[in-house]
Amino acid sequence: MTRAVQRMRVLVVAPSRYPLRQPHAGGLEATVWDRVRWLRDRGHEVMLCAAEGSDFLDDSPGFALPAPAWSRVEDASDTFYPEGYALATDAAHEVLLDRLRSGRHDFDVIDNHSLHPAPIRWSRDADIPVVTTLHTPPLEPMLEAAEYARGSGHRFVAVSQATARAWSVEGVDAFVFPNGIDTDRWTRGPGGSRWVWSGRIVPEKAPHLAIEAARTAGAEIVVAGRIGDVDYFQQEVAPRLGGPARYVGALHQGDLCRLVGSSAVALVTPMWEEPFGLVIAEALATGTPVAAFDIGGVAEVLAGMPGTAAVTAGDVTALAHAALELARQGEREPLTRVWTRRAAVREHALSRRYRDVERVLTHTALRSREQRMPAVSW
Repeated sequence: MTRAVQRMRVLVVAPSRYPLRQPHAGGLEATVWDRVRWLRDRGHEVMLCAAEGSDFLDDSPGFALPAPAWSRVEDASDTFYPEGYALATDAAHEVLLDRLRSGRHDFDVIDNHSLHPAPIRWSRDADIPVVTTLHTPPLEPMLEAAEYARGSGHRFVAVSQATARAWSVEGVDAFVFPNGIDTDRWTRGPGGSRWVWSGRIVPEKAPHLAIEAARTAGAEIVVAGRIGDVDYFQQEVAPRLGGPARYVGALHQGDLCRLVGSSAVALVTPMWEEPFGLVIAEALATGTPVAAFDIGGVAEVLAGMPGTAAVTAGDVTALAHAALELARQGEREPLTRVWTRRAAVREHALSRRYRDVERVLTHTALRSREQRMPAVSW
């Protein structure tokens, strides 16, 4: 284990919609799961606040949040909550606030990834420095909490320049620290002939357009991921499956790495202001080239990467042509996968990204501590 320069006591706060465990519900959950492991490997004392059923909660007694309980599987949603869940979550955050107030010296800093506004307010209400990572476009409740916390020991960081700009327009300024991936776990694969799409199966990720692009190019495609919108899957994705298009469900990281790494090209098809696009970095780390819609922070993840192409969001024909050319390049020059992997490790490895985050956490904790120290009179 590599020891940290200065050991911190960190409370990592995760989103509460899904537990942190494999197969990961999405890129946000994967990022926070990696964050806990990395901070602990660096020697920090880390506790986790997350949904019931998450990994690491056995080491964090009392910090479990209620997870949504859907009466029917088909009602589960990444957009809506079951009746009563919002009130239950609000109540759980109030209980945690009382605990933090009574033991505010138990933590040096809170590393907040929640989409709930309460942890932002804790910087003022519990007098504990908070670093909030912005993983989404602006959300009104979080904007209101940011205004409330203004002037307290709070900092914002964003996962891309595009995300930082979107929040800045709303009056919230943030440092930019892109996400990272564990390149020891995302290893280079041999490639193959089929195409691949992975991620949350929701309208804003638009896997149906990836299937259409593969069909246009006459390619086989495999779709992997958790269904986050059942109606969308049934109406837009399921009718396009069959023959050269297959759906294999949500996969554990190792299985997903093997699938992506044995593909000719990965398609990434966001139809919203994509904050980062972790699946891009994951695919590139396996050596698999990426053809993506150019929207949000996608261009930042692709910047400087060999084996990539970006096209106008929604242009299925352009995506098909770009992906076909990337697949052909890979056939002509097998070393492209080696170069792509090396570039991904250089730019997107956890060790590179998280050391910057660690410095922000440390500086925020130290600055808050110094501000609380009484002045010395002589």
